[in-house]
Amino acid sequence: MRKNEQVYIDFHVIQTVPPSCVNRDDTGSPKTAVFGGVTRARVSSQAWKKAMRDMFTQSFPEENVGLRTKTVFDLVADRISELNPSIKAEKSAEKVLNAAGIKIKDNKGKIETGALFFISRGQIEALAQIAAIQENDEFDKEACKKAVKDTPAIDIALFGRMVADDPSLNFDAAAQVAHAISTHKVHNEYDYFTAVDDCAPEDNQGAGHLGTVEYNSSTLYRYATLNATELMKNLHGDTASAVRGFADAFIRSMPTGKQNTFANRTRPDAVYVTIRKDQPVNMAGAFEKPVRAGENGYVEGSLKALTEYAKETYADYLPQPEQAFAVGAALKELAEPMSLKELLDRLEAYVNEVE
Repeated sequence: MRKNEQVYIDFHVIQTVPPSCVNRDDTGSPKTAVFGGVTRARVSSQAWKKAMRDMFTQSFPEENVGLRTKTVFDLVADRISELNPSIKAEKSAEKVLNAAGIKIKDNKGKIETGALFFISRGQIEALAQIAAIQENDEFDKEACKKAVKDTPAIDIALFGRMVADDPSLNFDAAAQVAHAISTHKVHNEYDYFTAVDDCAPEDNQGAGHLGTVEYNSSTLYRYATLNATELMKNLHGDTASAVRGFADAFIRSMPTGKQNTFANRTRPDAVYVTIRKDQPVNMAGAFEKPVRAGENGYVEGSLKALTEYAKETYADYLPQPEQAFAVGAALKELAEPMSLKELLDRLEAYVNEVE
């Protein structure tokens, strides 16, 4: 890769979701957004990134997946005890965390960080290794900070880490995930339900519980972009497998909101992946004018809108991507259709070549 050259990988997914409540707001309603002057279904980027991180546990070894937790103190103290049972593990854990710039406090008898802290198992191990041999000495702050910066987990390298108390511990995210929105206007609906008390007397004909669940159905446009160059800097390791894992998780994952009620786990209708060296390009503008349902539903119109918008973008604003891959014959005007496995294989091979 040439000096200062950036490699951006864009992911565009069209996916239909049946009646569901994938991502709720504070009132329990499916999240929505106004776009193009009409209400759209919305699934937040945070919800989809959580689903991706859960899927990472299937794609990567456990030690390569980070932990977002307030219990960093306990994790470090427990590991110190394992490394050196004769040491006062809690005292050493407190000292090494303070030296590293990770603030902890007593919360009703439990030592926790003030906010959720994103940390890798390798960073926990590095801090414990320092503390296990230095019970009575002052810890080297630079060494402790280095321990919390080195060996980041794959999801820390991808999604970043923000530490308000000590910005030197921050990680810039290599990936960005957009809020998924429906390509068309939606109306939320309500499911009225009752539950029967199994132990109620036979002469009791009433329901034991009454309620409603709000839901909608939609064809979503989902977008994410990954700066492979930044990921290489963050990881110092096998970037190609990390890119493959990210791609697979973004394409196949699904947030679990109300999943037991709606069983809404679907596969994408089509996937379009591009590799660019100029800038990432979100194609949400293809749906600023809401897609109207035809005889074949929303998918056909959504794929046509995406194709036309991409062709217009390449003709008027930006060059064609370096490489492009597609899953779904409907996107054949943009890229050669292939299976998801072949797409992932070719994407991984490309990153291996430039790494």
